[in-house]
Amino acid sequence: MAYATESFFPTKYWHKLEDGRAQCDLCPRFCRLREGQRGLCFVRMCHNGEIVLTTYGRSSGFCVDPIEKKPLNHFLPGTPVLSFGTAGCNLACKFCQNWDISKSREFDTLADTASPGALADAAVRTACRSVAFTYNDPVIFHEYAIDVAIACHERGIRTVAVTAGYVCEEPRREFYEHMDAANVDLKAFSEDFYWELSKGHLQPVLDTLSYLKHETNVWFELTTLVIPGRNDSDQELEGMSQWVVENLGPDVPMHFTAFHPDWKMLDVAPTPPATLARARDIARRNGVRYAYTGNVHDRAGGSTVCHQCGEVLVGRDWYVLCEWNLTDDGCCANCGTRCAGVFDGPAGTWGARRMPVRIGT
Repeated sequence: MAYATESFFPTKYWHKLEDGRAQCDLCPRFCRLREGQRGLCFVRMCHNGEIVLTTYGRSSGFCVDPIEKKPLNHFLPGTPVLSFGTAGCNLACKFCQNWDISKSREFDTLADTASPGALADAAVRTACRSVAFTYNDPVIFHEYAIDVAIACHERGIRTVAVTAGYVCEEPRREFYEHMDAANVDLKAFSEDFYWELSKGHLQPVLDTLSYLKHETNVWFELTTLVIPGRNDSDQELEGMSQWVVENLGPDVPMHFTAFHPDWKMLDVAPTPPATLARARDIARRNGVRYAYTGNVHDRAGGSTVCHQCGEVLVGRDWYVLCEWNLTDDGCCANCGTRCAGVFDGPAGTWGARRMPVRIGT
């Protein structure tokens, strides 16, 4: 069924099956669709025998956020980022914290429209250093995200993907050619968790992380939502952080964030702050140089420390930068050791503000 507000934007990552269905080849779900059917993501469908994107140019809203909210602690700290998303998702996480957007099946959710050029112009107008594809996964609005990224780069604006990393090899390569930074949601370190709670698989995510590290110049950080009794055991946290250091290196930041009861996991208690502190300690003990806690007030767990001399490089109180001991090119002001990341001049001063933006076409 077509909706009055939707469009049909052509895509290329699909092929025709012998039985007449069209198979989407964007992500490892490989949805096989008959005419009029939608993939699990909801926004890609079979129309006239081809896979099309139905949400190109439409958004669930635009907002200027602190870059630390993505979370990215080592990418232009303190600067504002223009954030937007669409609707739908290619995973089915029972614990989704943005389920009203990611699981939306209503086009009323997509109340705002913006061409790629208009969105890039809005970033310039609001003095944002970057644009973030967030709230839901940009993998599913691949074509729109890339066109926005191209328009942003033409205006000197950088691009950020907030993603679960669940994407196939060829579209992944094209997508990250246009991204400057990413936060990848490493949901757990077990196949059972991914399948039982997200209806996905772990290996494609690990493949994306390895690709980002070894085949791109994209700055990326990792986030794990720590859920009591599901992915918070010492064994799993040990295995995850060891894999990160061995395969991605010690400089990839890891964020351990607090779960709150939501969507289909209302019966699970919120994550105790002590659990996040334990996860951070395990990661640091295994060689992760930059490990953080999130979604809780923890000034020490949110601050960046020099791995060489122990100096606090960037002190954070929630999203406010309260201490800055980095040189303009990202070195420790005390001992001169380089802090991994993307630093360009002094700290930004955006703070914790959240500013909704209306853009229009």
